[in-house]
Amino acid sequence: MVTTIAFEPEMQGLEAEIVREAQAGRLAADRCYLDVLGKRIESADRGEVASDEEVSAFFTRYAS
Repeated sequence: MVTTIAFEPEMQGLEAEIVREAQAGRLAADRCYLDVLGKRIESADRGEVASDEEVSAFFTRYAS
């Protein structure tokens, strides 16, 4: 994927720093997502999931 960013002239000297900060933020968010996903998979592997009845009741209650 290629992304093109246009900077205002007064910000052009900071381009590299801005891009590095954006990349670092994205990587941190990805790491957090993977940590949470891993914990959810571990929980599912232990059998800690909702039953069919619980899922059906949830969707019945919140269906529009």
